[in-house]
Amino acid sequence: MNKIHLLPDHLINQIAAGEVIERPANALKEIIENSLDAKATSIDIQLEAGGIKRLCVTDNGVGMNEEDVCLALRRHATSKIRSLEDLEKVVSMGFRGEGLASIASVSRLTLTSRQANTKHATQVYAEDGKQSSAKAAAHAPGTTVEVVELFFNTPARRQFLKSASTEFAHCRSMVERLALANPEVAFKLTHNNKIIFSLPTQSLLERCGAIMDEGFVAASLSVDETINGIRLHGMIAKPTFTQGKTNQQFIFVNSRFVRDKVIMHAVKQAYKDVLHMAQTPVFVLFLTLPSSEVDANIHPTKTEVRFRHSQAIHQLVFHTLNKCLASTNAAHTESISQPTKALNDIMHKQPDSVQRLFSDSTYSQVKTSSQSPAPYRMSRQTFQSSLGLKETQNALNTYAQLYHKDENIDTGLRVEGNKIDHDLDNLERFMGITQLDMAESEIVKDPSIPPLGYAIAQLLDIYILAQTVDALILVDMHAAAERVNYEKMKQQRQSNGQVSSQVLLIPVSFAGSNEELAIVEEFSNTLKGYGLDISTQNENIVVKSIPAMLIKSDIKNLVLKILTDLSELETSNIIPEQENRILSTMACHGSVRAGRKLTLPEMNALLRDMEVTERANQCNHGRPTWIKLRLEDLDTLFLRGQ
Repeated sequence: MNKIHLLPDHLINQIAAGEVIERPANALKEIIENSLDAKATSIDIQLEAGGIKRLCVTDNGVGMNEEDVCLALRRHATSKIRSLEDLEKVVSMGFRGEGLASIASVSRLTLTSRQANTKHATQVYAEDGKQSSAKAAAHAPGTTVEVVELFFNTPARRQFLKSASTEFAHCRSMVERLALANPEVAFKLTHNNKIIFSLPTQSLLERCGAIMDEGFVAASLSVDETINGIRLHGMIAKPTFTQGKTNQQFIFVNSRFVRDKVIMHAVKQAYKDVLHMAQTPVFVLFLTLPSSEVDANIHPTKTEVRFRHSQAIHQLVFHTLNKCLASTNAAHTESISQPTKALNDIMHKQPDSVQRLFSDSTYSQVKTSSQSPAPYRMSRQTFQSSLGLKETQNALNTYAQLYHKDENIDTGLRVEGNKIDHDLDNLERFMGITQLDMAESEIVKDPSIPPLGYAIAQLLDIYILAQTVDALILVDMHAAAERVNYEKMKQQRQSNGQVSSQVLLIPVSFAGSNEELAIVEEFSNTLKGYGLDISTQNENIVVKSIPAMLIKSDIKNLVLKILTDLSELETSNIIPEQENRILSTMACHGSVRAGRKLTLPEMNALLRDMEVTERANQCNHGRPTWIKLRLEDLDTLFLRGQ
């Protein structure tokens, strides 16, 4: 008797179902993708028990005739490809001809479809892979696929399914991905007769807001770049809007959701020195390229692709995102786009007596009380009382001295004098605007007033308080100075090949361990390119020069931290790869530290630098460097107008 024999088609389909249909979400994906290929503009999904008991997808696509309906459930029956050439440039979502056949082999499936030019629909039924003959049915133009009792005939497979709620979560995630990729299509999802969401035809921005929440949209940056016929577009979150999860990372290649290591590596590289610790970025990216440049036929699930020129894809993604993130400074984008959330977090930490003041019931009582005072904005006078003559003159003298161009001022931040030059007319206009009635008319935006305004005080020797026309700006001075110095040193390395150094009048000498002395001997020549001239003498480390912009830093701690980082490198050949890490360490430990008192010129010099420095909205570790509290935020915080 022969040992080798052909397997029956039914068993082959069930084996294939093990690869293609792992759970209800996979079956749902195959069916919805067929609806999209059929040019549907509206898709209605109904689930019961997470799709285990029943899932039904109805679309308004082009539909099928009677012959096609009978063939649709046959293995490797497809209308998408006819030859190898078609496979190499496939543009449809489905093409393998395995999806419906695999589902039909492990469930009770009913397929009903009608074309617009026919009088009635055609329906077929399959159970355990056995297909009934076609019959006429009533149905609107389009197709309905109903799957009941998935894996009813394969108990081993069914026992691996999770709870109904878990399976529904996977189904919902699958529908959301397909909805994100196709905002021009309306989606409706129902679970156990309860409508989960109903999305009309929308723009990409609206669809992102509906699926990912409005917080992401408010904190997102738009990207759009096309090179050599390959287009990358979508939205990426600001570095300060990180979730620490990967469930809000969406990559679509020719409208197909994929998980690709090349693109993910490029994204991580772009966010490398702006992301906070172990946080992960949030993004929705669409890569559109000729179908001949990408192979989607890697795995039956079609979530993996292979690019013909993967290096070009990596460069496009990295450079596009890197350029977009470089614009995150006060002159272009807000630092944090969720001030309301930040205020709510603050209030949740207050005593119960304070929180009760902000409860909805308190608001309603204040609004309905007959003895409640007139709202703050309505009761404010048209013009507030002006400052006295002596007060005005003293204020103007202070600002005149503050913004007087003086090349000899040593701010400790190495700022060019013309960055803080300002005339008295602009100052008088700024002071006048702050006294205008902001309730009766729109605030006049004066282009002469910088985005971060003017410093007014230093709080606890940690934060800088600055005032703009309509807001209070809070700046973390160490985080801000760290980013400014870091970007300056990177720019010097790129343009001059080395960081500008300052020779110390008296070299700094301190004892070093055997390991530290060995590291100095090995890396001393390399470190000169970073503005650091150190050597060994007996058992001491001698520092002769340091980067000019770090002249006021704690030199010993700065050098020891750099040596610690270098000790983790195996050879000096790795330094070029770790250059940004070394510069980041120098910027972090050499910048102005918390606890140091700054003068007003120093504070304003830092604000002006932040406005022209790339990525200045976050420090090297991804923490925000500044936040804005608008007047309406402060009014809400103090219940003014309630």
